[in-house]
Amino acid sequence: MQPSILFNDSKEARDMISRLCCCLLFLLIVNSSTLTGQLHAQAKLVGHWPLTADATDASGNNHNGTLHNVDFNGSSALFDGRGSWIDLGNGKNLIDSTDDFAISVRLHTEEALTDVIGDILSWYDPDTRTGINFSIMNYAGVTNAQSNWRNVHFGIDADIKTEWKDCGRPGNNMYVRSLTVFDGELYASTWEPEAGDRGHIYRYAGGTEWVDCGSPDPSNCISTMGVFNGRLYAGSELYSGGGSSLPLSPNEEHGGVVYRYEGGTKWTSMGKVADVRAISGFAVYDGKLYAGTGSTGAWRDTPRHRGMYRFDGPNEWVSCGCPGLRVVHLGVHNDQLFGLSYDDGGFFRYKGAEDWLRLGPIPETTQAYSMAVYESQVHVGTWPTGSVYRLDGPQKWHNTGRLGEEKEVMGMLVYNGKLYAGTLPLAAVYRYDTDGWSNTGQLDNTPDVRYRRAWSMAVY
Repeated sequence: MQPSILFNDSKEARDMISRLCCCLLFLLIVNSSTLTGQLHAQAKLVGHWPLTADATDASGNNHNGTLHNVDFNGSSALFDGRGSWIDLGNGKNLIDSTDDFAISVRLHTEEALTDVIGDILSWYDPDTRTGINFSIMNYAGVTNAQSNWRNVHFGIDADIKTEWKDCGRPGNNMYVRSLTVFDGELYASTWEPEAGDRGHIYRYAGGTEWVDCGSPDPSNCISTMGVFNGRLYAGSELYSGGGSSLPLSPNEEHGGVVYRYEGGTKWTSMGKVADVRAISGFAVYDGKLYAGTGSTGAWRDTPRHRGMYRFDGPNEWVSCGCPGLRVVHLGVHNDQLFGLSYDDGGFFRYKGAEDWLRLGPIPETTQAYSMAVYESQVHVGTWPTGSVYRLDGPQKWHNTGRLGEEKEVMGMLVYNGKLYAGTLPLAAVYRYDTDGWSNTGQLDNTPDVRYRRAWSMAVY
């Protein structure tokens, strides 16, 4: 099995504005035609909402908005990330789908966030997959990765049918563990288990080409990546392959170190995290970087290798405790930091210091692999039923359905207004539609293997 990176040719969006200040929203329609090789355009202002005291349309076109729990500070509108939104009515009165259009908006978010961000403007019908999505993406919990951080997204859809495209194999990897967007580029981290090999980070160079950005750790895996304070961070892991129907790696060098990218192939160590063998997940929460350390593979039951730690500076990793089960992957929503476990269907909320509150077990689940916020609710991908569960309250879990005949739901995120999830054993990607989960395609067709994986995702 030779894992490659694949993309879908659609676009992406979030579901809800979070702690956002917004002002000076403009919408213009541009009627354009080509004449003697030159583009002639006549722009018409459709709407202008200063959002200083109300949602009145200052363009004179009377497209006034209806406020829902929106406050004002005299210069902008304030959205609370829970129930704040402005309804502009039927979008067909604003946007003619046959014309070009432009949107201009001025935004402010707090530097330290305890939530996802979400939509700026949405005119989208999820039942027909038709409309536009304009958002800011903060995605933690995409298995190991914090895949997107403060990335602006704009997408248009009209129920477009697209196919997956092979974008090549980074290095000699047997497993792409993380995909992360940093400084306008896509990075992949890998498990390279052969003797003499070690985990690498690669940058996508287009087509099927990947540029080696270094292998800072002697272990066989760079497991997790994420952006923190404008820099790219990566964590290492000793991954045996045992327990996952993968070949055992002869490289038994321990991981558990976090690195910061300096450019080229240079990385600076931010220190060993306690005595752990694995860094299994990153999430930025309230201005701090957190790391899960739940060991996987042959060492998954070692008790001391399974808590969460906070980064307080180079070589300063503070224990945040362990709820008694491995804290592997991390997610953020509505002022809460969550830990996902590979033990007993564990899903936990971090309460501070070294305290945790259990919100599971997730029904019919032993392992929780991914978390995504969709339509303002937490969704979790699981093993062994291949289902996605929605959190409706403490110990209240709703099964949104099984993804085909799959056993495990892996990477999961929101893309152009819809929730997507990768699977095992067929390495398919499913989309959550009104009538259930739809298969968008199988990414790995390697013959004669037990498991194929669609493990990580990123919007790029």
